Amino acid sequence: MTRKVATITLNPAYDLVGSCSTLEIGDVNLVRTTGLHAAGKGVNVAKVLRNLGIDVTVGGFLGRDNQDGFQQLFSELGIANRFQVVPGRTRINVKLTDNSGKDTDFNFSGFDIPALDWDRFVTDSLSWLGQFDMVAISGSLPAGVSPDAFTDWMMRLRSLCSCIIFDSSRETFAAGLKSSPWLVKPNRRELEIWANRSLPTIEDVVSTAYELREQGIAHVVVSLGAEGALWVNASGAWLAQPPVCEVVSTVGAGDSMVAGLIYGFLMRESSEHSLRLATAVSALAVSQSSVGINNRLELAAMMSRVKLIPLN
Repeated sequence: MTRKVATITLNPAYDLVGSCSTLEIGDVNLVRTTGLHAAGKGVNVAKVLRNLGIDVTVGGFLGRDNQDGFQQLFSELGIANRFQVVPGRTRINVKLTDNSGKDTDFNFSGFDIPALDWDRFVTDSLSWLGQFDMVAISGSLPAGVSPDAFTDWMMRLRSLCSCIIFDSSRETFAAGLKSSPWLVKPNRRELEIWANRSLPTIEDVVSTAYELREQGIAHVVVSLGAEGALWVNASGAWLAQPPVCEVVSTVGAGDSMVAGLIYGFLMRESSEHSLRLATAVSALAVSQSSVGINNRLELAAMMSRVKLIPLN
């Protein structure tokens, strides 16, 4: 049976990705451009899923004035496009990686969503998202959309689709949690902000992930950067450790992990296998300047090098 997946990106962006030796505040920095990509978290998820052979539909908002790059990407990859076009420009985010592999992001503002456009999106999206087995909702809210309005939409969607994968941060993350999505994937910093405390050890992360489980969330996956990823669900907790990789850019690594998790679910793999796969997909992402799976043999080789540790 064909499994249907949709991704929603309410605030997409063009990612301008580059590298520099060091970042000097208040001075001129010479940057080597490595790419300009139509992106945004849910768009990245959709791209990786298509590379893995999964049919996917995308939705959200696009600015009318610079939508061409997104439309071209969706056409080239064969992605079904349900984005709503609104006045203005989709934002451009700048992602810089220095020689140490550390990323510095400059996320600019984009379009503003009037109440009428949000209402139209809510009505339209709820009319078709219920047809999907899984819906991934990723990223921040655009200007004009309040956290309360987002919570209301998420709760209505939750009544139509039981398998919602949610990846966001700060107030958007807190707003989405109120709908008890099926799976959430914060990174360590996002989890610390939610918990309002530092989480220096794996044990701290595990205990906080269980706090999210107590809110009715079936699966909590925490991306830990070079340390790997943690997955907590009803069956227990696992830590996946990736091999050491040369870091080109960490842009899209978390989105690639979400896509790997979804792919594992679609293939009806075990939690352990899915986590190993998702960690391998994420590790491949940091070794290249753009999001995507270019070689399935490389993915298989990376999976074999991921170390999986049961934590209880």
